[in-house]
Amino acid sequence: MYFLSTRGNNEKITASQAIIKGLSSDRGLFVPSEFKNLKSELKNLVNLDYKELAYVILKEFLTDYSEKELKYCINSAYDENFDTEKIAPISKVGDDYVLELYHGPTCAFKDMALTIMPYLLKTAIEKNNLKEEVVILTATSGDTGKAALEGFKDVDKIKIVVFFPENGVSNIQKLQMKTTGGDNTCVVGIKGNFDDAQTGVKNIFADNNFNKDLKEKGYILSSANSINIGRLTPQVVYYFYSYLQLVKQNEIALGDEINFVVPTGNFGNILAGYYAKQMGLPVNKFICASNDNNVLYDFFETGIYNKNRELKLTTSPSMDILISSNLERLLFEISNRDSKKVNSLLNDLNEKGVYEIDYDMRKNLSSFYAGYSKEDVVSKTIKEVFDKFGYLLDTHTAVAYSCYEKYVEDTKDDTKTVIVSTASPYKFSKDVINSIQSIDCNLDDFEIINKLSDLSKTKIPGPIEKLKELEIRHNITCEKDELKSEILKFLGK
Repeated sequence: MYFLSTRGNNEKITASQAIIKGLSSDRGLFVPSEFKNLKSELKNLVNLDYKELAYVILKEFLTDYSEKELKYCINSAYDENFDTEKIAPISKVGDDYVLELYHGPTCAFKDMALTIMPYLLKTAIEKNNLKEEVVILTATSGDTGKAALEGFKDVDKIKIVVFFPENGVSNIQKLQMKTTGGDNTCVVGIKGNFDDAQTGVKNIFADNNFNKDLKEKGYILSSANSINIGRLTPQVVYYFYSYLQLVKQNEIALGDEINFVVPTGNFGNILAGYYAKQMGLPVNKFICASNDNNVLYDFFETGIYNKNRELKLTTSPSMDILISSNLERLLFEISNRDSKKVNSLLNDLNEKGVYEIDYDMRKNLSSFYAGYSKEDVVSKTIKEVFDKFGYLLDTHTAVAYSCYEKYVEDTKDDTKTVIVSTASPYKFSKDVINSIQSIDCNLDDFEIINKLSDLSKTKIPGPIEKLKELEIRHNITCEKDELKSEILKFLGK
């Protein structure tokens, strides 16, 4: 297995090299040279625990890692960092299933990959005899930042800089980032939105002079966003795991197809599911759920991707995105790996802010259905699910849940369905509790969290409860065109 660029520069590199680089030198994203089909092996995987299954899946992608190296990375990641041995448990809510991906150290699905990625990167550095220190650059819409900081803090030979929209994340997300320890961490709030942060980071990766200057100073850049295959490939595991859990619990028979509903912003999470299907996982539909920033909904409905619209700040901030980076990998697959088409489309996006895929590419999107939920529907869904089932949804998962209800209404499809839950409701406690009952608007975040716990009779996650005891360590803000100078300041250069 090797990795190549979506933009066709003929670069073919190993998994460990791709994890170090993050982004191809032509600004394309690394994709696997092939997908191993595991359909015939599914019956042998049903009784594996999460770590065992992670090894089976990841060894097909990370082929230059030895068995010992890969198992070290897996066992180091999926341990007491998670508050359940299952790592990614499924809860039955009515007739549907909620895959809970928020039991890790930062209470969000990003932990599923960002607990293992530091070990993958550290091993890659050693394998490739890298002399330079690696500087991780990450743009975040809320959850990636804290998960990356938590994973990489105090890791030898690695520094990490996180940029987030100062006014575009929840208070708890912001507090999680700003209280992060570690001498190798830097957190910067930018005066702009997530797309500004993401574009700024991508431009830095593409700035050859800046990268050359850093290399002369003893640093190379890498990424912890899902543009890095070290982030993306571990996410494939939980799609297989959730399917196999349903088989084990006799909810489905082996070979039955199921649906997945995924709240989607940057497209990495749902793309990992698509990769799982490419590897033989029996999937009927991926329901791509958007909030009011419904650029992906429009894309799947019309074949036109148009970022020329106002970014709306919603109660599901991790989805407040207009440029879905990982969609590039899907374009590569649905164009039958035609990098010329991919380049043409992305050039149109850069120059005009819009592109349109052709008829043949649209035909290859048959695995997807798209929906979106407005803010009032999200709030109503949280209340209805809590009142009916006593189950708490966070705002992002409520987007997915309501989109799924609309899907069933439109299609009458009764296929068993897994709703992918991406964050603990306690990360968005004010919006969650306000959906269920009115509260005193003068309460602080931790008073609201306690009220939500009392109301729902659920336990506050440890990482969130501990937040109130931590000191603010990062208080930097900058303009959206000052990212380079903040990096150099942090590095002392």
